[in-house]
Amino acid sequence: MTARSITPRRPAPALLAALCLLMAATTARAEEATTLSPAKTAAEADLVDIRTLVPDIAEDIKYAGHDNFVGAPVDGYLAPKCLLKRPVAEALARVERDLRAQHQRLKLWDCYRPARAVTHFVRWAHDLSDQRTKAGHYPRLAKSVLLGDYIAPVSGHSRGGTADLTMEQCDEHGSHCKKLDMGTHFDFFDVRAHTDAPDVTPAQHANRLRLRVAMEREGFRNYPLEWWHYTWATEPTPHTIYDVPVK
Repeated sequence: MTARSITPRRPAPALLAALCLLMAATTARAEEATTLSPAKTAAEADLVDIRTLVPDIAEDIKYAGHDNFVGAPVDGYLAPKCLLKRPVAEALARVERDLRAQHQRLKLWDCYRPARAVTHFVRWAHDLSDQRTKAGHYPRLAKSVLLGDYIAPVSGHSRGGTADLTMEQCDEHGSHCKKLDMGTHFDFFDVRAHTDAPDVTPAQHANRLRLRVAMEREGFRNYPLEWWHYTWATEPTPHTIYDVPVK
């Protein structure tokens, strides 16, 4: 059946005014959400190292090294540490405590992310000539489409309330831990990384749900496009981002 050509109707003045008000409100909220803190140190930003609460928590802070989608250490990461706002770190420590009772553990890939690191991501995304990490991180997407759902110009990580992580299963002594099979690795830009992706195995999906249940129990919410991404629902400073270096 051939679709008929339809001439679009111009919105009525009242509707147009309402749309303008909505756009203005949306812009105001966006500006409010991206207020940059003047804090210069982690202490001034009330960011704490998770290892002050859980000294032996498993970490592999990807952006402090070369094993990431940029292929190089990211601006602002001067040390491989997980910093979080204090109450968020305390909530994450409770998740770890509960998992250890079941011979399971978390493994952290990223936590607080300086604003300058996000700028580095955006700069990398605009450099379409750099395709070094395509095979490992975005094999089915053009790099030009990564900005938006996958790489945001302002990241919730910069508020200190978000962590990227996975889950490990340990032996009965709580050691010799192995990562659960989640179906993709970290920062895999593809629909298969969606938490409820239909094209992963039932076992892989079940592992993602196990992680989600453990995190939700302490008030963390998952970002549906990334099975590893969790934000504490009651962030201490939901409208403030930070640019304190991780060190």
